[in-house]
Amino acid sequence: MIDLYTWPTPNGHKIHIMLEETHLPYKVHPIDISKGDQFDPEYLKISPNNKMPAMVDSEGPDGAPFAMFESGAMLIYLAEKTGLFCPEDAGTRYTVLQWLMFQMGGVGPMFGQYHHFRHYAPEQFEYSVNRYTNEAGRLYGVMDRRLQESPYIGGDAYSIADMATYPWAVTIERKGHSFANFPNVKRWCDEIGARPAVQRGMAVLADSKKELTKDMDDETRNHLFGTGQYQKP
Repeated sequence: MIDLYTWPTPNGHKIHIMLEETHLPYKVHPIDISKGDQFDPEYLKISPNNKMPAMVDSEGPDGAPFAMFESGAMLIYLAEKTGLFCPEDAGTRYTVLQWLMFQMGGVGPMFGQYHHFRHYAPEQFEYSVNRYTNEAGRLYGVMDRRLQESPYIGGDAYSIADMATYPWAVTIERKGHSFANFPNVKRWCDEIGARPAVQRGMAVLADSKKELTKDMDDETRNHLFGTGQYQKP
């Protein structure tokens, strides 16, 4: 059994999708980041960086419970545990892993910064908004060129690289861009989004999702972006 500590964000949805695709049994433990659940001392024992998702596998590598944080590492772990969605052949495997790292190091952080400065910052700074709008467009361009030559982000087969990237990429209008300019990304998003396991994964905790704006209350802002992030536990 996988105990999954999560919230309906793109990073959470990565793991929801993987668990649905692999049919591993899992139990959801909501971590409402707008209420500060991520700072609970018990949760910090699992996720010391106070981020979500995180998980505990009751049947870890040595048969004992094993805790993990960082969504990319969790995807690799689950792929190795099940033998699914990450090839064994070294060349093909490293192609998948480099595109997974592209999401972890580029798409997620840069799209996240766009969301912050465009949708959540109490003041709008033209430089910041333009910087991350342009960077989001550049990254969509990288994906579009990749998907022109390859059916999936990681290569010829659907993989953890697609699961990691799709939840971030599918909401393109929210990042100031349009699928009209990235037809290969649209084709890929349509195909990935039609998978039943992806639909089930994206629906996890959907009823709990809160649309945050720059007008969020002070308590929520503090939990997400304020001093609570920097206090010693």
